[in-house]
Amino acid sequence: MDIKSICCSGAGYVGGPTMAIIAKYCKDIKVNVVDINPERISQWNERDLSNLPIYEPGLKEIVEECRGKNLNFSTNMKKYIAEADLVFISVNTPTKTKGIGSGQAIDLKYVESSSREISKYAKGHTIVVEKSTLPVKTAQTIKAILDASIKEKNNSLEKKTFSVLSNPEFLAEGTAIQDLFKSDRVLIGGDESASGQKAVQALVEIYSNWIPKDKILTTNVWSSELAKLASNAMLAQRISSINSLSALCEKTGADIDELSRAIGLDHRIAP
Repeated sequence: MDIKSICCSGAGYVGGPTMAIIAKYCKDIKVNVVDINPERISQWNERDLSNLPIYEPGLKEIVEECRGKNLNFSTNMKKYIAEADLVFISVNTPTKTKGIGSGQAIDLKYVESSSREISKYAKGHTIVVEKSTLPVKTAQTIKAILDASIKEKNNSLEKKTFSVLSNPEFLAEGTAIQDLFKSDRVLIGGDESASGQKAVQALVEIYSNWIPKDKILTTNVWSSELAKLASNAMLAQRISSINSLSALCEKTGADIDELSRAIGLDHRIAP
């Protein structure tokens, strides 16, 4: 599948930098970042690049290189979703403040809202890519929203179809650009249908412009969604473990820096 236009729904911490990197390495693809927040879009379009809505070393140089060429920031969701061959969903996923799961579960209201916008404005066949950190099986919710649109629209002359992929981010604040340049791995999950695998390969080809193909892993959708959550959990466990050992060091007179170095030299554990 030849991708000529990409749209990203969400101009936040993940969407902005990721789309800037894609624009830098894929000069023949038009990359449009859209958001319902006009203030945020205005900041991305500021002439003074020190006023970008987020700060990451190396980001402003890439925005300066690509903005106005093949990188655009706008509130016009209808126009750029309609033009897109591929749409990233990269919106906020806050914790629920009320109802079942309040204080613990992820609130999918922005993901669902973006899915409805995509279902409304997309034309032809569109690849929809989850980028936000999401519970497993969220792709099923997105697909249900998109399928509802198909049932409504495909009775008319306007035919539309969708493929849903999972492509979680693995970025750390302060090193996001470097993490995108030299990712440990890029994970892309899709279903086993012919159209699903064709969509996966289309996204693989985009990333392979700067990421070695042996670092691009393809899985089913659920493995991709769960891998992001599992990675977060494993990292949290490492922090919890070293904090517990730090408390033990205070009781025994051991030095946590020395202990950390000693156990980190074991290749099975790593620094």
